[in-house]
Amino acid sequence: MERFRKLHGKSGIHLVSLMDIFTILVFFLLVSSSSVQQLPNIKDLTLPTTIAEKSPRETLVITITRDRILVQGVEVARIDDILLDASPLIAGLEKELRFHASRSSFVISGEGIGRPVTIMGDENVPYQLLRKVLVTCRQANYTSIAFSAIQAVEG
Repeated sequence: MERFRKLHGKSGIHLVSLMDIFTILVFFLLVSSSSVQQLPNIKDLTLPTTIAEKSPRETLVITITRDRILVQGVEVARIDDILLDASPLIAGLEKELRFHASRSSFVISGEGIGRPVTIMGDENVPYQLLRKVLVTCRQANYTSIAFSAIQAVEG
């Protein structure tokens, strides 16, 4: 027994092996998390469902909730005020879109090709409001428009 204890002694934790494993794990998590686009999660927003399989690309996000319009999380207009206004444009939204266009490095490469934008709208948004948002986007040269939806399971 005494000889066994001398040979094996007290075993310790080999930190080098653990550090290697954790380094590989961190790199794996960094690489795998950068390929997924996260859309903002807003409690008072219910997205419509779709069976489309094409993934959206990262663009400027306009969020239409039940009571306000947000651009990249910044409130630009209240829904009640927009619906009462007779103008086809939403002034706050247009101002914010032009601000983002001035900061963007996106180059328009042809006639009729505008800047890309994704609209996250509640499934119960009135058509009158959606029409004003689309007209305002077009006025600010955001004509490559995508609508965000929850992917439904086919079956």
